[in-house]
Parts: sequence; C-alpha cells; structure tokens
Amino acid sequence: MEATTILPILKKKLAFLSGGKDRRSGLILTIPLSSDQTSMEELSATLDYLLSIPSEKCKARGFTVIVDGRKSQWNIVKTVVLMLQNVIPAEVSLVCVVKPDEFWDKKVTHFCFWKEKDRLGFEVILVSANKLTRYIEPCQLTDDFGGSLDYDHNDWLNKRLVFEKFTKESTSLLDELSIINDSDKSSAVDKDKSADCALLPSFDPETVLQTGNSWCPMEEELLAQPQVMKLLDSLREQYTRYQELCRQRNKRTQLDEIHTKVMQVVTWLQGPGSELLKTHQAIGDSMRAAQALQQKHEEIESQHSEWFAVYVELNQQIAALLSAGEEEEVVELKALQQQLSDVCYRQAAQLESRQNVLQAAQGFHSTTQELSQQLDGLLGMLCADVAPADGASIQQNLKLLEEKLQTVEAGLSSLRQKGGVLLEQMCSQPPWMLEETESPAGEQQDNIQQIQAVMEEMQLRKQRCEDMVDVRRLKMLQMVQLFKCEEDALQAVEWLGELLDALLKTHVRLGDDSQETRTMLDKHRKFVDVAQSTYDYGRQLLQATVVLCQSLRCTTRSSGDTLPRLNRVWKQFSVSAEERQQRLELALKFHTSAERVLQQECVEAESLDEVDSSGKTLLDRLTLPVIFPDGSEQFFGSPSDTAAAAEGVRELLTQAALMKLVNEGLQITFHQDLRYVAS
Repeated sequence: MEATTILPILKKKLAFLSGGKDRRSGLILTIPLSSDQTSMEELSATLDYLLSIPSEKCKARGFTVIVDGRKSQWNIVKTVVLMLQNVIPAEVSLVCVVKPDEFWDKKVTHFCFWKEKDRLGFEVILVSANKLTRYIEPCQLTDDFGGSLDYDHNDWLNKRLVFEKFTKESTSLLDELSIINDSDKSSAVDKDKSADCALLPSFDPETVLQTGNSWCPMEEELLAQPQVMKLLDSLREQYTRYQELCRQRNKRTQLDEIHTKVMQVVTWLQGPGSELLKTHQAIGDSMRAAQALQQKHEEIESQHSEWFAVYVELNQQIAALLSAGEEEEVVELKALQQQLSDVCYRQAAQLESRQNVLQAAQGFHSTTQELSQQLDGLLGMLCADVAPADGASIQQNLKLLEEKLQTVEAGLSSLRQKGGVLLEQMCSQPPWMLEETESPAGEQQDNIQQIQAVMEEMQLRKQRCEDMVDVRRLKMLQMVQLFKCEEDALQAVEWLGELLDALLKTHVRLGDDSQETRTMLDKHRKFVDVAQSTYDYGRQLLQATVVLCQSLRCTTRSSGDTLPRLNRVWKQFSVSAEERQQRLELALKFHTSAERVLQQECVEAESLDEVDSSGKTLLDRLTLPVIFPDGSEQFFGSPSDTAAAAEGVRELLTQAALMKLVNEGLQITFHQDLRYVAS
C-alpha cells in the first residue's frame, strides 16, 4: 500500500507513529479520537498502512497503543479497542485509554477491559493524561500528553511521500541504467559522438541518490526498510558505470571545445586587445582629461574582463581534465594551458600597468589643480590692500597669510611626491611591454617633459608668492609696531594724567617738622623723575610712529592728537610739580627756623620775625591755586586737606608769637632795672 492511494485519509491524522518508544523499546501508536464521528473503515486503512512501515524485527517488540478518548464518547473508544483485536492483535502489547477529566458514565464499569485480556490478546488500562508517564517516559510522549517529543504530522507525511517516490524512481532508474550500461558493452561507441538523448535516463540519478541518502539514522526503523540500502548500493554502482561511459563520450568533445576557445581568447588578446592598449598611452594635461582617459581605460578593461572570464573557466576545465586525462591528452592540455596563461598574464600586466599610470596621473593632476587654486588664493590675498583697524587684526591677517603659505608649501611637496610616483610608474614597465608598444620612447618622453614642466611652473609661482609674502610680512610687522607705539603713547598720556591727578589731589601735606618735610621733598623729586620718564617715553613712541608712517607712506594719527595731549598734560604737571616743590621748600625753611628758635632759651627778635615772616608767606601760598598755561586754575587737594596742612603751621607761629611776647616782657623789665640802677 502506498501513501498516495489513501492520502486524504492519512491527512486526517486518525492514527500516527510519533517515533516514541515504550520501556520495552516497542513503538508507540497513537489514535487521537475527536468529537466528530470517526470512520472505522478509514481508521482501519490508516492502521494497515502504518503497520506496514516498521520492520519485522521492530514489530516483534510489540506496540503500545495510546487511544486518546478525551474528546470522544465511550462507545467509540470501546469500538476502537475491540477493532484493534481484529487489526493487530499479535503486535499489541499494551493499550492505554486516556480518559477525560470528567469520567464517562458509571455504566462504563459494566465493561471491564481487564477481564477481557485473554479474549482481546492484550492488556487495556484506563489512565488520565497526567498519569500516562507511569507507563511511558515523558521524552517519548508528544506534547498532547505533556511530553517533550516533537512530532509534526504534515512533515512526517511529506517525508513518507518523498520516500515512496524515491523507492519507485530508484527502481525504475536502476533498470534504465542497467540497460544503457549493458548496451555499451555489446556495441562500439564512436569517440567523436557526444552523449545523445538515448543515454539520458528518465530520472536524474544525482537527485535520486541525494534523496535516498537524506534519511537520518533515527528514522531508520520507520522510513528506511532493509531493501533501501541494497537498492542504493546497486544504484551507485550502475550510476558510476554510467558516469564513466558519459565521461569517455564527452572527453574528446571537451578537448576540441577547449582548443577552439583557447585560440579565440589568444587571437583576441594578441589582436584587438593589444591594439586598444597601444593606441592609449597619454596621461592628459588636466584632471578632466585624466578622468576621460580613465573612463576609456575602464571600457577597455570591461572588454578584457569578458575574455579573462573565459580564461578562468578554461583554466578550470583544463585543470579538471589534467587530473584524470590520458598521457597524450595531458601533453596537449598542458601546452594549451601554458599558451593561454602566458598571453593572459602579459595582457593583464599591461592593463594593470596602464591603470597604475592613470591613477598616478589623476593624483598628480588633482594635486596640481588644488595647488594652483591655493596659489591663486594666496596671490589674491597679497594683492589686496591692507587696512586693518588695530594690531590684533594685523596679527590675525599675518597668521592667515603664514597658514596659506604653509598650505602652499605642503601642496608643492605633495605635488613633487605624486609627480615622482607618476614618473616611477611610467618608467617601471617591463621591457617586453615597451617592445610591443609602437613608438614608446617618443610619447613617453613627452609625458615626462610635461610632468617636469608642470612641477617647475608651480615651483616658480610658489617662489614669486614667497617673495611677495616676505614684503607683505615686513609691512604688516611695521604696522603692528606702529599700532603698538600709538597704543603705548596713549597709555603714557593716561599715566601722566594719573600722576598729575595724584599730585593735585593727594600731595597736600607739608610735614610736621623739617625732617619729614625734607623726606617729602626727596619723594617729590623722585615722583617728578617718574613723570619725566613717562613723558620722554611717550615722546619717543610718537617719534617712532612718525618714522614708521614715513616708511609705510601713511599719515600719522598721533601727531595731530596724542602729541598735543601729551604736551598739555606735561605742562600742567610741570607747573603743578614746580608749585609743589616751592611749597615744600618754603615749609622746609619755615620748619628749620621754627625748630631753631623754639630750641633756644634766649632768642633774638630778628629770628622770631624771620619765623613769623616765613610762616605767613607759607600760609598765603597755600591759599593760592595752581595756574596752568591755558589760564585754568586748580587747587591742591580739598579745602579740608589745605586747612589741615595750614593748622600745623599756625601752631608753630603761635608758639613763636608767645616766645616773642615773653622776650619782650623780659626786655621791659631789664630796661626798668637799668633805669633804676642809674637813678
């Protein structure tokens, strides 16, 4: 019985062999009853087909039948169990009836399978699905019963169909191959005649053998009957003889075809292929021209690739024939292979050499174009007027100029390197390649001269730009110095103004004694020296700006503004400093006289008059403002500061006045005594 005859019934999965085994190594036959009415005829046909699959040895170990009645009625389950007695009584060892969770009606107990064991010929047990593992290992049960055994009924059925198809086809193929091979023994075969339709079997032997070898060992008991291996052995033997017959028939034809194809490849490569390379040796004079040449070369390579593909195929065919060829065939094949390899190698070497030259040419022209653009940008920057607003802008422009020059130098270095690579590629062609090229020396010499001329031109352009950069750099550095001098001159004006402001606002005190006044006078002279140095520094800076402007041929911006400001502040400072020095000198004279008078017990009137006169002069001087050259006035310090300075002078004047009164009183008494004595 074949599966195709009952295929619709088998698809219903009324029963199946999952491949699982019981503890006695017997196969497990599962009958999954459904809620629909099950046809006993179809079930019987299914069981007949399934029982025809295992070998006799496998059948002898007995079957364990699982009747799944969880979705069926009791009378159907009983009918199926009784039917097993008629279908497979001798092969059944145990029947496990899987009962539903809600058991059938109590009338079931009126029929006890265990009492019928002797009549049935096998043991029947009622068991729930979760206790089925007491009799069968979980790994041998499908997932329907809580087991882990994988089973796909559709996959199994497909394998059975393929298996039976293989058996049928292999038997037919074996008969055809035997007839073909036997006919070759009885008749001579023309060596020049290729295998025709008479030698083609109805089925592809490779496909049939592959199908037969695809059964895995674990399915041997269910899918591979003992005669299959014998059938495969016979089929391999006949197919080997058939292959040898076809090989002998095709060998001569292959040799002739290979020879024809080899000559076609050689003829094209030595003819049209070589001519294409001979007529394309230029390197172009620009990037666009080099790209056009590259595109043309790729077209030439594309044409060669088709023939090189033929070469690879032929070489593989020749290598295959050499491994199994006769002695005279080996000599012929090796000669063809050597000739083909030599021609293809030379042509491939020429293509590779040309490709390397074109790639180097593109790199050279690309670098040339980039360097030319860099030189144009640098020249444009050098030709533009320099009118920065401050020194920082000049520094930025100078930095940008230096960076552009460094970029040009790096570009020229790259151009020399790529030019050297291109010349090396052009001069490194094999001698035999130059011999096959028409007039190689003339065109190659033109290319070399072109490369050298481009590099020399770029070197000259770069040198001219360098000279202009040197001039521009000097000018920009002078401008930086000019701005720096102007900034420092303005700073000198500010410093001098700050010194003047400090002199007028804080230099008010005159000292409490001659020693302090003398110290303050020394500090004042040093203060004036600092101001003088600041003024001289500013004058020198402004003189430097004049010189730089003359060198740069531009009008100075300092002579009309900064210089008058510097002179005005300096004159104001000079007047103020002179006034401050005179006040300190008067204060020193006053303190010296006062200290001398106050330290004596007997003082002459003239000395006291001198103290009084110098003190009043000093007080009068403190009330006067400083009059600047422009007529403006400015007082030293605030009124409170002036009053504080005058207070010390007044105290000394008061002491001197008291001493004068004392002296006058003593003199009056002395004269009275003299008049008394005289009388």
